[in-house]
Amino acid sequence: METAVHDGAKPKRRPALGALLGCLLVAAVLLLVMGRTATPTDASPEAGFARDMSVHHAQAVEMSFIARDGSRDEALRRLAYDIIVTQTAQRGIFTGWLQQWGLNQSGERPAMAWMAGHGGHGGTGGGGGGGGGAVTPGAPATMPGMASQDELTRLRAATGKDQEVLFLQLMIRHHEGGVQMGRGLLKLSDRDEVATMARHIVNGQTGEIELMTDMLRQRGAQRLPSIL
Repeated sequence: METAVHDGAKPKRRPALGALLGCLLVAAVLLLVMGRTATPTDASPEAGFARDMSVHHAQAVEMSFIARDGSRDEALRRLAYDIIVTQTAQRGIFTGWLQQWGLNQSGERPAMAWMAGHGGHGGTGGGGGGGGGAVTPGAPATMPGMASQDELTRLRAATGKDQEVLFLQLMIRHHEGGVQMGRGLLKLSDRDEVATMARHIVNGQTGEIELMTDMLRQRGAQRLPSIL
């Protein structure tokens, strides 16, 4: 009798243990999903990426207007127009994200702080002119690839082929900075819409770098030292 009672008690415990393990598994999955889809905070990589890339794009649009209005070369004017349209549209998306997340368009953290410790500039790096975070004198923001105020002044003052060459050199370096920022975001976030945008920027600007490099060769000029 004792053996019968003892054997009959075991099956009653197994369903309870299975239910407990099942609940723990569901909780773990929910935690993982919620962790990935939670609204980004003010100090998150997603918010920093949206804010900094918006500023970065604004300068690319400014430079492209200068080149489009100053050049008679249809291929270069078409490239400048594509950059204007694409990056203006992306800036609108960044603005929409921040509004959706209930965050201000600008934050209190230094530029690029969201990439600190992950191969980024962390608020202390700067524009182009050198690799690995070298600072361009007079750069308007501590973001990779950004043109300095002196370089923008030179671009506005230049004409003809000289302006085209300078624009291509500065925009290649600017795109390299955008690629660097996009890759940095992909290391820090897997939030679908932000990661998709980062991949699009990396792929699109990498292709344009190749195109602009060919345009420089056609003009007998070379790229500035790469910052990648």
